[in-house]
Amino acid sequence: DIITASGDTLLGADDKAGVAIIMDMANYLQAHPEFKHGTIKILFTPDEEIGRGVDKVDLLRLGADFAYTLDAGELGAYEDETFSADMVQVIIHGVSAHPGYAKDKLINALKVASAFIESLPKDELSPESTEGRYGFVHPTRIEGIPEKASIQFIIRDFITSKLRAYEDYLKDKLDDALSNFRGAKAEFVVKEQYRNMKEVLDKYPKVSEYAVQAIEMAGITVKRSSARGGTDGSRLSFMGLPCPNIFTGEMAFHGKHEYVSVQDMQKSVESIVYLSGIWEEKS
Repeated sequence: DIITASGDTLLGADDKAGVAIIMDMANYLQAHPEFKHGTIKILFTPDEEIGRGVDKVDLLRLGADFAYTLDAGELGAYEDETFSADMVQVIIHGVSAHPGYAKDKLINALKVASAFIESLPKDELSPESTEGRYGFVHPTRIEGIPEKASIQFIIRDFITSKLRAYEDYLKDKLDDALSNFRGAKAEFVVKEQYRNMKEVLDKYPKVSEYAVQAIEMAGITVKRSSARGGTDGSRLSFMGLPCPNIFTGEMAFHGKHEYVSVQDMQKSVESIVYLSGIWEEKS
C-alpha cells in the first residue's frame, strides 16, 4: 500500500514516516508488557533539514547511551556514514550609482555574483554531476541588489579534510571573479554544519551490529549505505550520543513525487522492536 500526496505539494513522509514508526513501536511495547526491553527514551527534533534539529537537546536530561534516527529511505537501508558538511556565505560588495549617471562609477554586485557562479565547473564538483562517494560545492541561495549581493553554498564530502580544499577552491574562483570588477570586494564566511557520523560510530561497533541483527530478524535484507546528506544523528554522534540511521520506507523525498509504503513502515517498526529486545538481551 503506497501513500502519496496530491502531486501539488510534499507528502512529508520525510520524516512523518519516522514519527509514525516510533509511535507505533511505543504502542506495541505498551500493549505487550511481556516483551522485555531496557529503558527507551524518545526524542523528536524540529528543523533537521536546516541543521538545527538538535540545537536545544539536553543530553543529560535525555539520559540515553546510544540512539537511532528513523530517517533513512529504502526498505532495509541502514546508514552509519554521512557527509561532513560546511556552509559558506559569500557577501559581495559593489558600488551603487544612479543608473543614468553610472559610467565608470557603478560596480554591480549582482554581476560579480553571476560571473562567480558561472565560473564554477559544469561537469564536476556539483550535485548534478556527482554520485557515490564524490563530494560537491552547491550554491543554494542568491539574493541582492547592485550594491550588495550574497550567495549561500553547502559544501559536502565524506572525508572531512576535503571540505577545506573545496572551500579554498571556491575562494580562488571568487578572487578570479573579483579581479574582473575593479573596486568590488567580498567576504567569505565558513560555518561548520555537521560531520561524518562514521568517525564516531566506528568506535562503537555494537551499535551497528545490533541494528543489522534486528533488521535481519524482521526478515529484511540489510542494505548498508552511506548517506549523501546528513541526519540529526550526525550531530548527536559528535555531541556524545552515537546515532546511526534506520530505514522508514520514505522514497523520492524532497520532491512532489514523494511516497511511502505502509508495509515498509511496518517492517521498520518490527526492526526497532527487535532492536530494543536485543539491547536488553546483550546488556
